[in-house]
Amino acid sequence: MGETIRSVLMVHGGGGGGWEWAVWRGVFETPQLRVETPDLQPAPGGLALTGFDDYLAQVRAGLERLPRPRAVVGASLGGLLAAACADAADALVMVNPLPPAPWHAQLPGRDWPDVVPWQRDARLTGTRRALPDADEATALFAFRNWRDESGLAMREAYAGIELERPECRLLCIASMVDDDVPPALTAALARDWGGSLLQAQAVSHVGPLLGRGAAGCAAQALAWLSAG
Repeated sequence: MGETIRSVLMVHGGGGGGWEWAVWRGVFETPQLRVETPDLQPAPGGLALTGFDDYLAQVRAGLERLPRPRAVVGASLGGLLAAACADAADALVMVNPLPPAPWHAQLPGRDWPDVVPWQRDARLTGTRRALPDADEATALFAFRNWRDESGLAMREAYAGIELERPECRLLCIASMVDDDVPPALTAALARDWGGSLLQAQAVSHVGPLLGRGAAGCAAQALAWLSAG
């Protein structure tokens, strides 16, 4: 059994923010376990010029500031960013992650403008459809807090990021239903990388973080980390 994890960095997905991890933070954080949930920031040139590596530098810097043993947890785009920093972590948790190459080729095709207008075009009805497993208060909060996203970073992620297989412990979490990252794809990544797989009782891409079962999912992830 490894040493007890002392700190965790949680990395949000595209169009979101550190607020996505509020439930998980409430489950994880204790006087003995430090949790950081930063907001990814645009590059100085603005969102349209913000690349995957700009976000990656922020994640790596944030992770390396935390005491070891430490874990990095990421969802969607944040899962791919977390995996890219796995060499600096003692454990890695990926929630419905955008997969690295070669698994990226199995993602549904998407066109990304220079700035993805997830905040500008947000509608409460659309948020409800995207979060069928969330309660009304969570859907309203998410609707008010989506942000626009870098199309460049999304295009680079979908084009395939080459990563080495992580040497640290790995847990992949997949929703039962996910129109963005097929659950079978997350399962294949976990298997091929020698990680553990948890199927969340969620029926949306961000359901493990924002759905009614988010606290239970977080508790299972924490139990896995604690089992070291």
